[in-house]
Amino acid sequence: MSEAEKQAIIAACERLIADYLKPRFQRKITPTQFNYPIDIGGAWSGGRYRFFQRYRSGFEENRGQEFNAPFARLDCIGPDSFDIYWMRGTGRWWRVHSGVTLAEAMRLLEMDELLHPD
Repeated sequence: MSEAEKQAIIAACERLIADYLKPRFQRKITPTQFNYPIDIGGAWSGGRYRFFQRYRSGFEENRGQEFNAPFARLDCIGPDSFDIYWMRGTGRWWRVHSGVTLAEAMRLLEMDELLHPD
């Protein structure tokens, strides 16, 4: 994959986060005594783009510590061909769509409720 193709994928994913996921799913930050969501983001790594919800801990023993909880992943499997994975509650990735184009992947990530953050 060329650097230009990689950057196009990252740009599409970042647009989805900014234009759809954050406006629809990012709640007002409300600190609690438990873990609470503070942001939605994504990151490219090794031919994959992971979407995650960022949390901050409200527990006494680690108050203020932050961590990412992935909820969906886009795997590049060929030229303009992607598999989409969902992070199961078991902590394992599960493929839910296979061999879709980038445009189809963006539409599926928007429409398939399974692939949305909590």
